[in-house]
Amino acid sequence: MSGQLAVIGLGPGDARYLTREAAEVLAAAQALYGYGPYLDRVPPRAGQVCHASDNREEGARAQAALAHAGRGARVAVVSGGDPGVFAMAAAVCEAIEAGPPSWRALDLLVVPGVTAMLAVAARIGAPLGHDFCTLSLSDNLKPWELIERRLDAAASAGFVIALYNPVSRSRPWQLGAALERLRRHLPPSTPVVFGRAVARPEEQVTVTTLDAADASQADMATLVIVGSRATRVIARSGRSPLVYTPRAAAEVNA
Repeated sequence: MSGQLAVIGLGPGDARYLTREAAEVLAAAQALYGYGPYLDRVPPRAGQVCHASDNREEGARAQAALAHAGRGARVAVVSGGDPGVFAMAAAVCEAIEAGPPSWRALDLLVVPGVTAMLAVAARIGAPLGHDFCTLSLSDNLKPWELIERRLDAAASAGFVIALYNPVSRSRPWQLGAALERLRRHLPPSTPVVFGRAVARPEEQVTVTTLDAADASQADMATLVIVGSRATRVIARSGRSPLVYTPRAAAEVNA
């Protein structure tokens, strides 16, 4: 019997954002692996076994899921958002490359989901309407000096920047340092969006400016979007402002 491993994106939170394909593959799985709070989003099904682990155990989780699928089971690994964006799809591929040859013969399925930057952008308008990039501020797997160089390059090149993993209990200072770095390149009035727990009951979206942006506004459930020099804010009486980046670039940023 040939096993299957599916890596599934659950989207940002609300079941409305779970794709039909993701729901079907989840329902067919015999075993689920994932970070505990993500597994809690999946409705329990009779006969389905869940294996929860901590959010910093991605490598071990991938190996355990692959080993289980290697015994002939239909296994699913769940990720919040999209599994290919700073999430479990890369961890599974790394494990396959380093693991036994039998893992390369498994049927692997990566099921996309709505990633956080798209969910936050949709709430506020179209900040990603022109060229943009994404950066993780976690220095668990890369040096902070590399993050600084990438922030410099992205801001100087005129990209809107979506910042994943802005802070955590063990990394309380990185977002503040990143904002200070970006202030070297961008005007004080540059729009900044803090999107916390979008598509969940505790959702909160805040629009501010780069000079007023405060790292204390973010936590582990927050996605931060820093605009480019071209990003604009449309004030609306009695309504939340719209943040957008025009589709056309009028000039090359210095």
